Amino acid sequence: MAVPKKKTSKARSRKRRTHYKASIEATIKCPNCGEQMRPHFVCLHCGFYRGKKIISISE
Repeated sequence: MAVPKKKTSKARSRKRRTHYKASIEATIKCPNCGEQMRPHFVCLHCGFYRGKKIISISE
């Protein structure tokens, strides 16, 4: 079985993980109320999805 000859330094191991980043969530404009919403989700401001009322939002 292969065994490393030397300890991997912190810098070397952290260089491998540089491409793991948090990304900004995609948003679209709700066609019903115009607020920003996540695509393929019910709008949290008006409760519509694809032109149909899915949930009732009490204000």
